[in-house]
Amino acid sequence: MPDSHTSAPRGGVRLARGASPWLLPTVATAALSLTRARKSGRWAAVAVPTTALAAGMLWFFRDPEREITQGRVISPADGVVQSIMPWKDGRTRVAIFMSPLNVHVNRAPLAGTVTSVEHIPGGFAPAFNKESENNERVVWHFDTELGDIEMVQIAGAVARRIVPYIPQGTKVEQGERVGLIRFGSRVDIYLPEGIDVAVEVGQATTAGVTRIDRD
Repeated sequence: MPDSHTSAPRGGVRLARGASPWLLPTVATAALSLTRARKSGRWAAVAVPTTALAAGMLWFFRDPEREITQGRVISPADGVVQSIMPWKDGRTRVAIFMSPLNVHVNRAPLAGTVTSVEHIPGGFAPAFNKESENNERVVWHFDTELGDIEMVQIAGAVARRIVPYIPQGTKVEQGERVGLIRFGSRVDIYLPEGIDVAVEVGQATTAGVTRIDRD
């Protein structure tokens, strides 16, 4: 299925879907304060922080075009590899921490079909803490050439909303946008048994670009 966001030229940057509830009020407030600041010193004092906040929101909700890397499994998230853990069922979990400075649009790690998208309520501990295992999350399952691939979007202390872009049953291309996490957060991907991990703890990743597995 072609990505509905790929109409922008390569190298271009657009705003992420799901940003409007946060972005529009912030930008509107900044525009109003800047307009009134021309006539009022009181509004000038308000204009500085509101404009800075609006600029920060525009930066946070950026959604750049990417040249998708060829590989079996590519990173679903921009961030830093927080941990690599073997799982009891033979899989390996790669956890990627996303700071508020990262792009927060997540991408499909492989081509396939979305077999389930499950929202699980929970807490909002900082995404880099062990307690984040019980945070608000959305669990994805993809039917791929490697079998079932699980990906989990985890909300952090600041992130209070996960926005899936596509429903169960959707066919996706590798690197296609699948959802957004607002503000700091984490994305976990579970690699099937027998797949070697190519990244290391502390390594920076780029969604759609960094390869996660090794030949």
